Amino acid sequence: MLLQQILLHVKTFLQRKDGASGIEYAVIAAMVAVVLAGFVPTISGEVSEIMTKIQTAITQ
Repeated sequence: MLLQQILLHVKTFLQRKDGASGIEYAVIAAMVAVVLAGFVPTISGEVSEIMTKIQTAITQ
């Protein structure tokens, strides 16, 4: 529910045409970067695990 509200606010924010500036877009980019940084350890661990399984399957 919270994610839906955030996405709605971001969508509304991006659709506004009154005074959009580079600073506003930089703030959005920073928020996206913070969210992605939270997922990087999880994703990198899973990718590493998949690559290890592939390597094991190839060498057998």
